[in-house]
Amino acid sequence: MPLLTRRNLLKASAVAGAYGVGIGVAGKFGFAEAAPEPQLLKAVKTEAVLTEFGSTRDIMTWGDQGVPPVLRMQRGKPYAARLTNALDEPTTIHWHGLRINNKMDGVPFMTQPYVYTNDSFDYNFTPPDAGTFWYHPHCNTLTQMGHGMTGVIVVEDAADPLFDAEVVLNLRDWRLGGDGQFIAPFRPRDAAKTGTYGTVRTANWHQEPQYDAPAGGLVRLRIAITDVTRIYSLKMEGGEATVIAIDGNPVPKRFPLELLQLGPGQRLDLAVRMPDSEGAVATLEDIRGTTPKTLAKLRATGQSLKRDVADLGALAANPVPEADLSSAEKIPLVLSATAENAPVDSICGTLGYSFWAINKVPWPGDTADPTAPLAELKQGKSYIFQLENVTPHLHPIHLHGMSFKVISSSTREVMPVISDTYLIQPDEKVQLAFVADNPGDWLLHCHIIEHQKTGMTSYVRVA
Repeated sequence: MPLLTRRNLLKASAVAGAYGVGIGVAGKFGFAEAAPEPQLLKAVKTEAVLTEFGSTRDIMTWGDQGVPPVLRMQRGKPYAARLTNALDEPTTIHWHGLRINNKMDGVPFMTQPYVYTNDSFDYNFTPPDAGTFWYHPHCNTLTQMGHGMTGVIVVEDAADPLFDAEVVLNLRDWRLGGDGQFIAPFRPRDAAKTGTYGTVRTANWHQEPQYDAPAGGLVRLRIAITDVTRIYSLKMEGGEATVIAIDGNPVPKRFPLELLQLGPGQRLDLAVRMPDSEGAVATLEDIRGTTPKTLAKLRATGQSLKRDVADLGALAANPVPEADLSSAEKIPLVLSATAENAPVDSICGTLGYSFWAINKVPWPGDTADPTAPLAELKQGKSYIFQLENVTPHLHPIHLHGMSFKVISSSTREVMPVISDTYLIQPDEKVQLAFVADNPGDWLLHCHIIEHQKTGMTSYVRVA
């Protein structure tokens, strides 16, 4: 994945902007009167070199470049993609974090039909928010995501401050055996706890990759955690890293990266001030666990640009509506284990177990008439999810189609960030406020995929 410098970043933005020429007016959540030429995303099975053992077979991705392409869009400009399925099983694309029309959300049965082998589906929408997002299937999710189908989305804003370079990191594990080939994607005893971890850790499908960036310059480091299980505690060694956005939205106040904990589905934007000396390295590490793990490195090149992060302009806020807390209706949501153990046909496929539940109901799976929604919400009205985790495990809870603001926690002081994914701690109670401004049926689920697939999934209806 190439490094973006200021010059070619501006060039890429200009090319992306050209898609908007002559386009009709777009609706609030992404249906445009006319769409640009679609980006072609062909779902394929291939091979890739992930370890020293040579090629790993049965990789799943989009296109012929190995790692899924970084999809670049512009805020407020129509975007189109054509998914063509060359896999031997159905698939879809979910645009994680994008507040778009419900029909484009990529959830089988709920928002669209399966895309079967040799069929195609056209996605058309206008992203209302700038930031870092990602895309993945919502079909046979553990296998398809686990075998490679997780890509990063960058939605640019013409008003974004200029950096000297940009690096995009797609962080994920692979469940590979000693020969570099895929092994069983999960173990039931782990699915009933924290989830089954991968054996090989990569950034952009490489182990500990290194990217060059201008010495003394400012790098926009976009990080997407696309793993199916792993929770990260991030730290930067040898460089100054400032958090400027979480889950696609600017933070209310910038702060240094100090052991920030993020779960699957979450994203992080950092302003990294590179070391002044040529050849010096800034290292991104995951220190969760007993041994720190190097994820990626940034190597300083050339004479120091002597940039100062304090001079970096602010990111524009995304147009997420502010909930009226005085009138907001409260919706209790309890995350728990379940005593039921009947196999369920979960989101596009089954793991054969039921371990988890929301409000004591494990998700029954893909049917034309699924379980009733958790709540029926009135469009335009404010709500507060009163989310409670009564399990001893962390759960990154993701809401499709809308964004919420974190307003309080029972266990810690929280920053009032706007997000679509919240990493709830064991025994934590948190309040998430939002406006139900996007009509449709929207999934709410844990993004540890084994938890999602074994019951910790439901949905809300906005009408």
